[in-house]
Amino acid sequence: MSIRLYVGNLSRELERQEFESVFSEFSADLVSVKLIADKKTGKCRGFGFVTVKTDEKADEIVEKLNGQALADMPIKIEKALPRSKGEGEGDAKPSGEGSGKRPGKTNGSRKATTAATTASVQPDPRWAGELEKLKQMLAAQTTSS
Repeated sequence: MSIRLYVGNLSRELERQEFESVFSEFSADLVSVKLIADKKTGKCRGFGFVTVKTDEKADEIVEKLNGQALADMPIKIEKALPRSKGEGEGDAKPSGEGSGKRPGKTNGSRKATTAATTASVQPDPRWAGELEKLKQMLAAQTTSS
């Protein structure tokens, strides 16, 4: 089963060839390497994805390359969250791909869209505990004032 890795904190000036060269030593284990670019400007949007054949190789790449400097910026590599349908803005698919519709631009009301999507989006489980603490702190502030 292939594993998808998120690669972030990339320079906006980064070129596709330079991004691919970072993973050249793992070329036998790679399925794909994709740098996400802005459709209008063609420049890097600051992240990309690398798909690896095995979970072990994914762990090896994360361990070896996470924090390494690329174009004077330390790159961040982690396993990407799986895509899931019906989650709206919470899925791993970049907002530039897909239906071609811009999020938040339906019938001119941004607040209506935000209210509708926040009800269906669940918090990231990695931060759920911290989010709960913040909610409790906020509740304590509002009740004491």
